[in-house]
Amino acid sequence: MSKIYRALLVVLAFEMGAMLLYLPWSLYWEQNYFLSHFPSLMPIVLHPSFRGAVSGLGVLDILLAVGWIGSRTGPQSVPPQ
Repeated sequence: MSKIYRALLVVLAFEMGAMLLYLPWSLYWEQNYFLSHFPSLMPIVLHPSFRGAVSGLGVLDILLAVGWIGSRTGPQSVPPQ
């Protein structure tokens, strides 16, 4: 995997994780398109357990990005000849 592609994936995973961690507890979550057109979703989407699950996915995304920073690809050492 090229370094640029790997760095892009790390940044994307970290950004997506931060958004998933923050958005369920913001005002944007309560005033969105789907809740205004599908009021039957309101008890499910606004429940604190659902918000916590979405935030948990954000934390997992951030941990995935941190794991990608520390991991290496390719051989760890050159075999003797």
